[in-house]
Amino acid sequence: MNAPVLHSEYLFSYAATLAEPVVLGPCADGIRVLFQVTGGEITGGRIGDGEVCPVGGDWLTVRPDGVANVDVRAQLRTTDGVLLDIRYGGVIDFGEDGYAAFAEGRLDPIVQIQTAPRVYTASPGHQWLCRRQLVGIGVGNLVERTVSYDVYAVS
Repeated sequence: MNAPVLHSEYLFSYAATLAEPVVLGPCADGIRVLFQVTGGEITGGRIGDGEVCPVGGDWLTVRPDGVANVDVRAQLRTTDGVLLDIRYGGVIDFGEDGYAAFAEGRLDPIVQIQTAPRVYTASPGHQWLCRRQLVGIGVGNLVERTVSYDVYAVS
């Protein structure tokens, strides 16, 4: 059987700033933390430039195995005024001792983030985004409280 070939198309990049995290603490499934979005910018690609609106956040859960589950909901606004609701899950691998390191505040400040965004919009000119599965490759800076992503459509 011939396996399908994975193709990707670069769509856009964005960088966001985050507020000081709110740590709920250890729960049954891991350490729960909220990183609220405070702003940011969109650059390049098919949707053009714009801003990351100061709403939404990442409801992060650091599991006992050191992997963090990313749960993001945010809004983007293009320079021509189109609102894009972006939601994604993903993972950050803090390493085998990541849970303890996170709890003790001794993590590497730079982390790799892998996501699977979905975009929703009412804009007729951007409906093509709602029909595509996206992947995001990102970097987070835990000290500066910033994240940046390159987003691709896969087919």
